[in-house]
Amino acid sequence: MFLTAGFILLFFTELKAQEDWIDYVSMKNKGVMSVSVDLEVDISKPNYKNLLIIGTKYDSCMANGFPKEAGLEQLFEFSDSIASVINKVTRSRLVGIVTYQCMGFDIYYVKDTLSLRKNLKEVINKNFKIPETFIGIRQDKLWVYYYDMLYPKSFSIDFMIDQSYLHDLAVQGDDLKGLRKVDHWLYFKKLKNRNKAGERLKMLDFSLDSIWFDKNRSYPYELRISRKDSIDPSSISRLTSMLKVLCTSFKAQYDGWSTELIVKK
Repeated sequence: MFLTAGFILLFFTELKAQEDWIDYVSMKNKGVMSVSVDLEVDISKPNYKNLLIIGTKYDSCMANGFPKEAGLEQLFEFSDSIASVINKVTRSRLVGIVTYQCMGFDIYYVKDTLSLRKNLKEVINKNFKIPETFIGIRQDKLWVYYYDMLYPKSFSIDFMIDQSYLHDLAVQGDDLKGLRKVDHWLYFKKLKNRNKAGERLKMLDFSLDSIWFDKNRSYPYELRISRKDSIDPSSISRLTSMLKVLCTSFKAQYDGWSTELIVKK
């Protein structure tokens, strides 16, 4: 049962027409980083052996480094101009987008690099007054950057469920740091199993916040619990995995988590 975000900025929607694009977040030294990656190229890669990483700093950003609406518009404009240049110079494939600490990076694999850097610099200098940009071009025949830096290390339905919620929190300004109350919903077929699970959960310092019965559910006995926990990607994954194992032992269903949005000024 996940918190519905009142205002969620969706990154680069125009660029992600394919369902194979996913968004996830990870924690780095300076804070939370967002990665959008095209999973399709893992199955069908074009024969492009050169990596292009091009990035720009955006002025309008939140305390966690993610862009505000004006920052998104700046990134869109920059990315559109860069894509236009690349399309004129060489064949290419956009495979990822990274945002981190008030900077946005587009990651391409390109066929040819001749005059590419020169053309990119000319367009940037002509059309943008940006204090900081980054252009990196190198050979990457085995697509090492894609697999080491973009493709998620662990990939599953559970990973995507947790990551969808974490990404929503991050784009609203949450840095995903610190302890906070995290609510969870568990559903049981039998009342005695709910009672036994409740006793086990209290031993793990969970609060038993509410119970409910819905005869129309196949698992009619609801239990809502909470505890103060970290919600960074690694911590929430360990926490939800533990609760799912507990549910299995009591023939129950785990139905997700939610937490408060915390935005630092």
